[in-house]
Amino acid sequence: MLDPRAHRLEKVLGKANATKLEKGLGLRTVGSLLHHFPRRYLERGELQSIAGLPVDEDVTLIAEVLSSSQRSMRNRRGSIVEVVITDRDAQRPGTLSLSFFHGYQAYRDLQPGVTALFSGKVSLYRGKPTLTNPNYLLLDDDATGEDLASRPVPVYPATSTLTSWWIAQRVATVLAELGITGDPDDAVRLPDVVPAEFAARERLGDLVTAYRDIHAPAEIADAYRARHRFRYQEALILQTALARRRAEQQAQVAVGRPRRETGLLADFDAALPFTLTDGQRSVGQTLEEGLAADRPLNALLQGEVGSGKTLVALRAMLQVVDAGGQAALLAPTEVLAAQHHQSITATLGPLAAAGMLGGAEHATRVVLITGSMPMAARRQALLAAASGEAGIVIGTHALLSETVQFAELGLVVVDEQHRFGVEQRDTLRTRAGVPPHLLVMTATPIPRTVAMTVFGDLGVLTLEGLPAGRAPIDTHIVPLVEHPEWRERVWQRAREEVDAGRQVYVVCPKIDGGEAASSTFDDSDGVEFDEAAGEIGGIGGAAEKAPPLASVEETVAALAQTPALAGVRIGALHGRLDPTEKAATMAAFHRGDLDVLVSTTVIEVGVDVPRATLMVILDADRFGISQLHQLRGRVGRGGLPGTCLLVTGLEAGHPSRVRLEAVASTTDGFALAAEDLKLRREGDILGSRQSGGRSTLKLLRVIEDEKIIVAARHDAQAIIEQDPELASHPVLAGAIDDYLDPEAEEWLDRG
Repeated sequence: MLDPRAHRLEKVLGKANATKLEKGLGLRTVGSLLHHFPRRYLERGELQSIAGLPVDEDVTLIAEVLSSSQRSMRNRRGSIVEVVITDRDAQRPGTLSLSFFHGYQAYRDLQPGVTALFSGKVSLYRGKPTLTNPNYLLLDDDATGEDLASRPVPVYPATSTLTSWWIAQRVATVLAELGITGDPDDAVRLPDVVPAEFAARERLGDLVTAYRDIHAPAEIADAYRARHRFRYQEALILQTALARRRAEQQAQVAVGRPRRETGLLADFDAALPFTLTDGQRSVGQTLEEGLAADRPLNALLQGEVGSGKTLVALRAMLQVVDAGGQAALLAPTEVLAAQHHQSITATLGPLAAAGMLGGAEHATRVVLITGSMPMAARRQALLAAASGEAGIVIGTHALLSETVQFAELGLVVVDEQHRFGVEQRDTLRTRAGVPPHLLVMTATPIPRTVAMTVFGDLGVLTLEGLPAGRAPIDTHIVPLVEHPEWRERVWQRAREEVDAGRQVYVVCPKIDGGEAASSTFDDSDGVEFDEAAGEIGGIGGAAEKAPPLASVEETVAALAQTPALAGVRIGALHGRLDPTEKAATMAAFHRGDLDVLVSTTVIEVGVDVPRATLMVILDADRFGISQLHQLRGRVGRGGLPGTCLLVTGLEAGHPSRVRLEAVASTTDGFALAAEDLKLRREGDILGSRQSGGRSTLKLLRVIEDEKIIVAARHDAQAIIEQDPELASHPVLAGAIDDYLDPEAEEWLDRG
């Protein structure tokens, strides 16, 4: 019998409604609409009239919009939307003012004549009641208070043309068609993804009841129970897909690259002028064993900024070269690729001079391949890679070109994997006839549950601790609203570092004045507005425009005129520069020929300048938590203490200030990553969009739902161990196919 959830929506809703849902939300089947879950519920008692609203209490009322206006705030970026509503109560009609901080969507929705359900807490402003950032639900003309008063109201993810209320009506039609909201004996029977024994253990209840309670709960507790059920179901589907891929990977055959007692790695270790940390030794031993195995190593190496991940990866590359293979290191930018080439060549010394005068007995070649290389140098590097003369090949996206060939690619190392799409990573891996080993590095620490979900088919290796001599970094917020005089002090502080023979980074969110910010963080959703700031209610005076964001070009010009920095050598670095000029600027800063480098986030990862001790991040509120943590990791790398100044024009209490305070309060990257994920959400964890934005997860949240994910992972592993092909779990197998689009399925294959 065909699962009724597979029916096309037009069969139940008609062609016109089905077309709207497909165009607006991408929903095509009954099942896809059933899984378009409410994002929240409006809870309330009886609907209230505007007249006599109680202060400091939560209220819910149905009202019509009389007027709507939008204006810029005077002392901060963003806007305020002011809406006046009326309930048109026949006996005691009243009006009420609403204010929305960053209410761009509210301004689009709440135009004069629109009727909506409003829910929020009443407060007083200048003696009059008001609602600040209330929840609202747009209503059709035929919606009444009586329809809404008895149950929690589901609020669906909607669009400008498909309102939550309209979607709710179509969901109700589907539920009725399936008998889900009627007599339980008449309800359709639906095949369940979750095996009965797991459902019983988790107390999930039956599937039909869960659909009813998540879309039409009688009480809010019913909705919470249903959401738990679908969270577990989602986790089980995802973890089973990952477990199946892990099993398939373990069945693949690779060329083992065991460590040799003599050779490059042994000579390298013997020449190291320092002792490896306990973390480096432990992770190195794990990688050594994985590379020696006859199945592909698939590992994620993560650690704090400056923990020594590159050294661990280099030792793995040398082990592979000793065993007759080649290693490719894929870097996200030319600046970072060139720095890797320079630092690895210098670190290896004679070990990187095979066939050259002064080369060691056990030696290899390290070559660089980038898109901007001169043709002659590129041709030599390509020949060295194709012939096997070069044991280590370092490059950017240029390595993915079909012109780049390898003699025997044994290991692919991907630095800062989040900068690459999975298709790009896979392109390099397929260059080998036999699957090469894969080591993915990230300096953005990933909480355990996130790694378990997003990188479920990779072995996660965490490098603990920092190398000896790595100095701590002090981070301070520079709040210009409270202390405008501190702006001058920032540049005096920079001059002090320069006079002491040290160097300074200045990071800007833009390249020039006419460009949009290169790194922004949207915190406008769900922000509560502070009335005390004096921006509500149309206080007299024209709204002042917020100051423009700092740009590299304008900052360089301004610093050249700053008395505190007179005579200081200042350079600029950003993505629009010619690659040769970028390399020359970075080399000059590294040599100490520049004192201050004004840059965009091109210096975010990998750049290593030992004498750089101070970083000034202008408009720091425009960057995310993990990005700020990455940026500040560029200082304090030479044994001298590092300082990071987060300059912001936002006032205390603004959500972005809270984010800056989190960064300033700790250097624990794992704690910051967890906080960052709560703000950004997971992104498209199975597709190519691997950070921020819309999540492919419907209800599951990898931080909040750790217990559910752990249980589902255990259950999924047990299922695959007993039934690798899912022959006895056809519903689960079908759900995996439905849940994962073709791109996501490929992602799992590529891992």
